[in-house]
Amino acid sequence: MDYQFFLLDISDKVATVTINRPDKGNALSPAVLEEVIAIFNGLAARDDVNVIVLTGGERFFSAGFDLNEIRKLEKVTNEAYTALFHRAYRAVLFCPQPVIAAVGGAAIAGGFDLTMMCDIRYASSRAKFGQREVVLSLTPIMDPLWRIIGLGRAKEVALSGRIYDAAEAERMGYVSKVFPEGELLASVRAIAVEMASYDRMCLAETKRLSNQLLNLDLDGAMRAQEWLFRTYIGSEENHQRIDALQARLAAERRK
Repeated sequence: MDYQFFLLDISDKVATVTINRPDKGNALSPAVLEEVIAIFNGLAARDDVNVIVLTGGERFFSAGFDLNEIRKLEKVTNEAYTALFHRAYRAVLFCPQPVIAAVGGAAIAGGFDLTMMCDIRYASSRAKFGQREVVLSLTPIMDPLWRIIGLGRAKEVALSGRIYDAAEAERMGYVSKVFPEGELLASVRAIAVEMASYDRMCLAETKRLSNQLLNLDLDGAMRAQEWLFRTYIGSEENHQRIDALQARLAAERRK
């Protein structure tokens, strides 16, 4: 289907979801959030999508909340708007496929939070990150931020409201890698296509496991990982991939 504020491309088992509201810096209006929910819920059910890339292109990610929309709210009428934001966040966070954020520009406040819901974050050297809610007398989302960068650093990000460049975001472990300006989308697509070539269910189970382990003690975590490993080792898919890898390595040795 067509979307008003998004472009959707699906190829090589990768869905690329591009926020397309450049005149507003890809700000997150209610209509944009409704489309986030629709897109991610739809992709979650597709067997031909193994990996999702969420981006705003090479120049933008998202400037965050649409402040004109927030300014219309009153405390007695804010419940539906708040619930909408969190449904959109949850649609990304709990999507079964791995979700990669490709951040080409500013990811601020609600835009920063959207990158937080992704499993992996890559950035352009021109990207900027900031959890600016405190500046607007709003409380931030601390979880899963603290799980990504640790509680101490998460407190700094939330309480200072300052903006970080891509290099500092990488140093704190929020971003996995920074690419030169203009090279982000091609680089991330190559990563996503390789990832999407792996077993679909194994990718989904690995994502689910990574979230589950955070709520288990060490013994429970080890048992969960053992059980899940047993469901894959010795499977037909496992055998086929071992055979393919060994054949490729043998061919390389003969060169």
